[in-house]
Amino acid sequence: MAKDPKPGAGRGGGGSSSSRGGSSARPASSSGSSSSRGTGPRNGGRGRTRPPTQVVAHQRPWGLIAAAVAVVVFAAAAITYAVVQVRAADAREIDAIDEIAGIQSFDYAAGQEHVSTPVEYDQTPPVGGPHDGEWADCTGTVYDVDVRHENAVHSMEHGGMWITYDPDTVSGDDVAKLADLVDGVSGRLMSPYAGLDSAVSLQSWNHQLEVDSVDDPRIAQFADFLTFNGEVEGHYPEIGASCENPTFVADPLVVGDSSRGAAATTDAPTTPTMGGDGSTETPTE
Repeated sequence: MAKDPKPGAGRGGGGSSSSRGGSSARPASSSGSSSSRGTGPRNGGRGRTRPPTQVVAHQRPWGLIAAAVAVVVFAAAAITYAVVQVRAADAREIDAIDEIAGIQSFDYAAGQEHVSTPVEYDQTPPVGGPHDGEWADCTGTVYDVDVRHENAVHSMEHGGMWITYDPDTVSGDDVAKLADLVDGVSGRLMSPYAGLDSAVSLQSWNHQLEVDSVDDPRIAQFADFLTFNGEVEGHYPEIGASCENPTFVADPLVVGDSSRGAAATTDAPTTPTMGGDGSTETPTE
C-alpha cells in the first residue's frame, strides 16, 4: 500500500517546484530592472540632467536713485540761491539819488575859491565850498589820519567819494570792512574824522549820507552811485580831473596843518571853459 506523501513535501523541493521557483525568479529580475529604470536618468542615460533654473529676484538700483535725487536737489538749491542773489543785487542797484534813503543834497556851484587858510564849513564833514589848491589823493586811498578837510573837499570837486568814520566808535574789523570799499578803487578816499554825529558819514560833492553801522547797505549804494558819476546833475564840477597826488600819499596833511601853498598847487582853474557849441571843456591837470 503506497504511503501518502508528507504534506508540503512536493512544495518544498522537486523539479517542478524548482522550475516554478525559477520562473518566479525571472519576473523578480524583470521587476528589478523596471525599478532600476524608474530611478535612472529620464533621458535614457544619453546625457546629464538639466540643472535646475535659478530664479533671481529683480532689485531696484536704490543707490543710483538716491544719487540722482541728491543732484536734482543740489541743482535746485543752487539755482534758487543764484536767483536770490540776482534779485538782491537788483534791489541794491540805484538809478537816482532819491532812491538812497536819508541822503542829503546841497548846492555848491562850480568855481569855488582856492584858499590856503582854514575854512569854517557849514556841514560836518564838508561837502563843498572853498578849498585848498592841493587835493588829497583819491585813487582808492585809505588814510589812518584825519586828513585836512580843505584838501579832501578839493578831492570831491574832482569826483572823489569820501568815507569818514568816528574813530571812537568804529575800529578793528569795522574799519577793515569800510576799507574794502575804498582800497584800490579810483575815485575814493577814506579817513577817520573826529567829532562825527554818526558812526559813518559819506560825502561826495553836494551829497552826504550819515549811517549808524558799517553794515548799512546804503554805504555800498552811495559809493557805487556817487563815485565819478558825472551823469548826476551837480554831482561834481571837474569831470575828468585827476585824483592822483603821490605827494599827499607820502606826506598827508592832517587837521591843524598849514597849507603847502602855491608850491603844491598843481590844479587848473576850477571853472570849466564853455565851448562855442555849448559843450564843457574839462580843465587839464
